[in-house]
Amino acid sequence: MVSKRDLYKRLILFGSALILVMILTAGFAFVWYKYYSTAIVFPFYRRGNWTLIGLYGMLVWIFFKAYGGFKLGYLKKTDMFYSQLLSMICVDTAAYFMVSLIGRHFMPVTPILVMTFADFGFIALWTLITTRLYFTIYPPRKLIIIYGSHQAAALVLKMSQRVDKYMICESVSANEPVEKIEELILKYEGVIICDLAGEKRNDYLKFCFEHSIRAYIAPKISDIIIRGADDIRLFDTPLMLCRNYGLDVEQRFVKRAFDIVFSVIALIIASPFMLAAAAAVKLHDGGPVLYKQKRLTADGKEFYVYKFRSMVVNAEREGGPQLASDDDPRITSVGRFLRKVRMDELPQLINILRGEMSVVGPRPERPEFYAEYEKDMPEFAFRLKVKAGLTGYAQVTGVYDTTPYDKLKMDLMYIENYSLRLDLQIVLMTLKTMLFPPKTNAASGEGVINTDNKRKEDNK
Repeated sequence: MVSKRDLYKRLILFGSALILVMILTAGFAFVWYKYYSTAIVFPFYRRGNWTLIGLYGMLVWIFFKAYGGFKLGYLKKTDMFYSQLLSMICVDTAAYFMVSLIGRHFMPVTPILVMTFADFGFIALWTLITTRLYFTIYPPRKLIIIYGSHQAAALVLKMSQRVDKYMICESVSANEPVEKIEELILKYEGVIICDLAGEKRNDYLKFCFEHSIRAYIAPKISDIIIRGADDIRLFDTPLMLCRNYGLDVEQRFVKRAFDIVFSVIALIIASPFMLAAAAAVKLHDGGPVLYKQKRLTADGKEFYVYKFRSMVVNAEREGGPQLASDDDPRITSVGRFLRKVRMDELPQLINILRGEMSVVGPRPERPEFYAEYEKDMPEFAFRLKVKAGLTGYAQVTGVYDTTPYDKLKMDLMYIENYSLRLDLQIVLMTLKTMLFPPKTNAASGEGVINTDNKRKEDNK
């Protein structure tokens, strides 16, 4: 049953976010009035000052929302702090240039710098206190997992990394009698449903809905397609329409316009870094700077993707096509650094400008690996409904060794829910991933799911 505390959770989270924004905005207001308001050429009267302070508050809200700085209880303390840290860097940098634009020259940067470091200290303390309060009010939920196969073990391991949020107390096979499982469900605050046949899963979902028990479901490919459907009515009959053709003409036009603008601006800004990377690669071993490789994009079209070379020359001469690992001996010292900060991908801005790739989309796969994945996952072709991307939903939400099957699900979630706003959010999240790369599943002690039999499980 739903507890009264759960009913107020959204209100508590909104109140916490609002108080945080107000305090940070108040800090900027103090710095503005004390150091900048009278130093500009034409000082504002009341409303001008209030407007500027209001704009600062809006920037705080926008960046915190984009980077997940308000996800109290959802993200780990460290992840939330990193999100807020990056948000404040972006906001205070924008605020300094905004103040300088108003002042018509570069204003003293020291007050903004001091304010930024004060913000860092404050949000660190805020995160520590609010997280502790949140988990005091909302302790870990006691859960039961209903599993249909051994594949559920990987999900259990992942959820076990958040003992502060989830407490899996019991597991039961879907082959047990229905009455026994329903009796067990009623003892817990939530149920995890993983790898169950469609009919059984639907029955348990209805049971949970009837008794107001929350359910965590590992989605099938068909579920993700349905989530992107439109609600329509045929007279008095509700229908769900799945168009299943990827992006429509208007969406493709907007996406292409965004790709062109972004790639041109990014190439201008990144050109000094690209020159430095090219020089480092060349000086390291004298080999070629760029490396091109055949990949697949929309509709299975082949193209050559460009990268800064991060491996030794002729790295696949003996072993043929193979995935790189973190400790791959073929990776050069310069290449290891470029890969870590994702700079080896920058030449793909040229692919975007040429129309072969998009800024956001499923990462382009090699034909050899695509053929291997398709043997176990015929649905892997679904991700080719849009152009390959420089970054993607799977890259900002997954980790380096996320399984191909889970990456496929995330790519399909992006395709079915595409919007320009989502593209912008993924671009911002990519910056966070570059600065604070997530741990791999192996580093987190998690197992890797085999893709074998996934097709079979998905169609049950």
